[in-house]
Amino acid sequence: MTNKQQHIMVVGATSAMAEHCARLWAAQSPQRLTLVGRDAQRLQRVAEDLKVRSPKSHIEVIAMDLLNAQAIETTVSRVVMQQPLDVALIAHGVLSDQTACQNDVRQVDASLQVNAVSPVLWAEACVQHMVAAQHGTVAVIGSVAGDRGRQSNYVYGAAKGLVARYMQGMQHRLAGSPVKAVLIKPGPTATPMTAALTAQGQKMASVEQVAQDIVSGVARGHAVIYTPGIWRWVMLVVMHIPRWVFDRVRI
Repeated sequence: MTNKQQHIMVVGATSAMAEHCARLWAAQSPQRLTLVGRDAQRLQRVAEDLKVRSPKSHIEVIAMDLLNAQAIETTVSRVVMQQPLDVALIAHGVLSDQTACQNDVRQVDASLQVNAVSPVLWAEACVQHMVAAQHGTVAVIGSVAGDRGRQSNYVYGAAKGLVARYMQGMQHRLAGSPVKAVLIKPGPTATPMTAALTAQGQKMASVEQVAQDIVSGVARGHAVIYTPGIWRWVMLVVMHIPRWVFDRVRI
């Protein structure tokens, strides 16, 4: 490893979106990649694939509970001791079953923990060290679903809305600082998480396109990345539909 290698930590590294981002970073130049996730075997498969693509990259895997606040803090501290972070991509989450959540508050709790609480804890833990180093970018994957609550997915949307508001506040805190906080808002994307929606005929963006938008947007330090870009304008319209009209639409 040389000192020119970026240190990029990917949390939720086995997700399709995160894995494709890691591939793009590795293709740019040799990197130090720290891959964090829950499934050790899947993490190892991702690491082996990246090593084939970029033999000079240094790749570490960390399998752990992504929801434990103490473990998050301890893990981030250990990771940055090896080399300060240039980029942290927080990419884990699950697509909630809205009907199941409506019928079981434990499902609501589980969705909010994995889709909202855990991502912002990771972001805060990373930013603490980045502020001390006066360097780095933390990027969190939210969703266009967080822009306005809808009857079909409001539990998932509310979780992503919390992430959006948290990142907005973090950006305000870091304004004028060399540390960047980036919020990523993908539209529906063709990944294993959305396979059921794809089977229903819903149009999806390719994960390759979304990953490219994320990597290029993070490099530019964009505050908010809508991907594909058309979703910025779609959601602008959705957010400004009057309530009396919106309530008549079943989406």
